[in-house]
Amino acid sequence: MDIDVQTLLFEFIGGLGIFLIGIKYMGEGLQKSAGDRLRDILDKFTSNPFLGVLAGIIVTILIQSSSGTTVLTVGLVNAGFMTFRQAIGVIMGANIGTTVTAFIIGIDLGAYALPIIAVGAFLLFFFKHQKVTAVGQAIFGFGALFFGLELMSSGMSPLRSLESFQELTVSMSETPILGVVIGTVFTLIVQSSSATIGILQGLFAQGAISLEAALPVLFGDNIGTTITAVLASLGASVAAKRAAFTHVIFNVLGATIGILLLGVFTQYVMFLQEQFALNEEMTIAFAHGSFNIANTIIQFPFIGALAWLVTKLVPGEDTIIEYKPKHLDPIFIQQSSALALDQAKSEIIRMGEYASKGLEETNLYLTTNQQKHSEMAVQVEGALNNLDQKITEYLINISAGTLSEADSAKHTALMDSVRDIERIGDHFENILELIDYKISHKVYITPQAQEDLNNMFDLTIMTVKQAVQSLDQMSREDALAVIQKEDQIDKMERNYRKKHIIRVNEGQCSGSAGIVFVDILSNLERIGDHAVNIAEEVLGE
Repeated sequence: MDIDVQTLLFEFIGGLGIFLIGIKYMGEGLQKSAGDRLRDILDKFTSNPFLGVLAGIIVTILIQSSSGTTVLTVGLVNAGFMTFRQAIGVIMGANIGTTVTAFIIGIDLGAYALPIIAVGAFLLFFFKHQKVTAVGQAIFGFGALFFGLELMSSGMSPLRSLESFQELTVSMSETPILGVVIGTVFTLIVQSSSATIGILQGLFAQGAISLEAALPVLFGDNIGTTITAVLASLGASVAAKRAAFTHVIFNVLGATIGILLLGVFTQYVMFLQEQFALNEEMTIAFAHGSFNIANTIIQFPFIGALAWLVTKLVPGEDTIIEYKPKHLDPIFIQQSSALALDQAKSEIIRMGEYASKGLEETNLYLTTNQQKHSEMAVQVEGALNNLDQKITEYLINISAGTLSEADSAKHTALMDSVRDIERIGDHFENILELIDYKISHKVYITPQAQEDLNNMFDLTIMTVKQAVQSLDQMSREDALAVIQKEDQIDKMERNYRKKHIIRVNEGQCSGSAGIVFVDILSNLERIGDHAVNIAEEVLGE
């Protein structure tokens, strides 16, 4: 029988492309409709490793990507919401959650793929409500996933009669390691374990591959899926690297156990298939689910050992941005308002130090374009928002009691200072967005403009630090110095704008570079204004 190689290739590659887009759309749509609740689930349910596993399963089912869950978890570890040991439970759960895609594929909905796509597209294009379009995106992705699978399956169907392919599957049955390697490499390439499992389900359904050959591929696919987290962790923090490493070790150990017990596992899967009269796709789904659940059960008691091993393999101190307040104990409010105000002030100083750190990271992002600085600044901004909320609540609770005149004045000053520091975070977040725009649109900033921005950044950072210091020490001297520096910032901004107009007129600077430059300057100038507000609270003006 002649095989039309072009059709085979086109249907397979096209189907794979549509399948991957389907998974991406489905995950993004579900994530948008779930909103911030994903982070809340992870934050609330990770008090012990068992709950961590459950949280990992739920979130992965919602976003359809174990790598996505790992990346979210890394963010929470960095933010000090979760310890590294708790994160291991979530990563184990993510491995179980990712098998749900295989079960979805097992429900053979290929015949309805096109109407499902149509419903999704209708919701996406004819509704403006964000929630509805998010659901539309998820439905569209769901349909595309099945449509892609149908295409891949019809592309792969001639393979079973191809002699060289038959020989390959025979050698995979005889040498399970070969199957593991094939599964790993293919998943590395397509960056989606669900896609590899989907292809495996298709081949098994076509009768092109035996169960003994399919199972090692499934183990390898679990190893391949860890690459996304590894790539995500390259420029990131120590915690991120540790989480990614844990994912790798967990799955490599699992694959090793699977290979050692391959005979028993194959018998078990065949028993399931006969007992529940499963179709071929569902058989692979049950194999995948059982394997990942078993792997978690076996390794779960060794979470402590795994954490110890990974900490040894990835040494280093981790810079954790603590989102949670450290000084706001409600007991002080009952004892003495003055003491409680001091506690609130200590937390505000800590918040002010974070604001300077966020500014420094933003400046580093501007000069190096390295994503890790942007991520760190975004985390600092998240911490500022959280602290702003918690400190404000604490101060409101203090004001419910009776305050002396001096305490009342101090209370007002602290309330205002919190707001000013939080606004500094908003301004450097604006600058981060401008830098993102500069990078993605390849906007060229001249060396002279870059130097001007760095000078302005240096002066602004110094001003913010001195303003926080003036509040900490209640130093009039520092507060007056801040007001002087802010005058310099204003003059600097006017001067740099003029120089910039000259550069534009001489054709050295493009219009888009000009917009980025001027917007960064004005955000820095506004940060200077907030620093002065803090200094004026100290001076009692």
